[in-house]
Amino acid sequence: MNLKYKRVLLKLSGESLMGQQGFGIDNNVLEFFSEEIQKAYKAGVELGIVIGGGNIYRGLSATSQGIDRATGDQMGMLATVINALALQNAIEKRGIYTRLMSAINMEAIAEPYIRRRAIRHLEKKRVVIFGAGTGHPYFSTDTAASLRAVEINADVIVKGTRVDGVFDSDPEKNPNAFRFENISYLDVLKKNLRIMDLTAVSLCQENNLPMIVFNMDVRDNLLKLVMGEEIGTLINSGEKITKEV
Repeated sequence: MNLKYKRVLLKLSGESLMGQQGFGIDNNVLEFFSEEIQKAYKAGVELGIVIGGGNIYRGLSATSQGIDRATGDQMGMLATVINALALQNAIEKRGIYTRLMSAINMEAIAEPYIRRRAIRHLEKKRVVIFGAGTGHPYFSTDTAASLRAVEINADVIVKGTRVDGVFDSDPEKNPNAFRFENISYLDVLKKNLRIMDLTAVSLCQENNLPMIVFNMDVRDNLLKLVMGEEIGTLINSGEKITKEV
């Protein structure tokens, strides 16, 4: 198959694993995500994945519970590893070789993250799941995704959400929200669109790494995206903007 993007970093939120539940992991969602990942993998994509932990624990909510931010973030990092293990299991059931690499040493269940080793796994056609964020508090998994994408020389970072891209307001609350087909990093930052945190967007901007925000819940969207179809919203240096911002 002709691919537009050969090496891709896929960012998934932990909340997406909840499905219609209020907490935890919905096995139906795992099965759907693993199926979509399998399609991209079979097309020849070298795939790295970062998944959040918000379905289990959010570090930002820790302060309201009397837990200091650094400790809360560390708890959140462990939650991402739980999700990563679940996703790894679902993917491997489909006969795909994977590697789970953790930014925090936990050799009994994951390899330590080493950049060169991660790239080698990708070259050997293994799906690489990056757990434990950056390994440091005060950084989100969005930033971890941008960092890992830059480190593995990804062609693009794609963020799977439950909406069809970047909007000028919340499309789940405003039916008239405008979807951008293309927007610049700078305008995302200036308008504080919050599709990814500011550190993550800035890191992509500094390294000229394109980002695509798309609806992961639509069947075949990931495959169409890597094949070059205009799915979701492209965030780059902003040569083509479809609305004055």
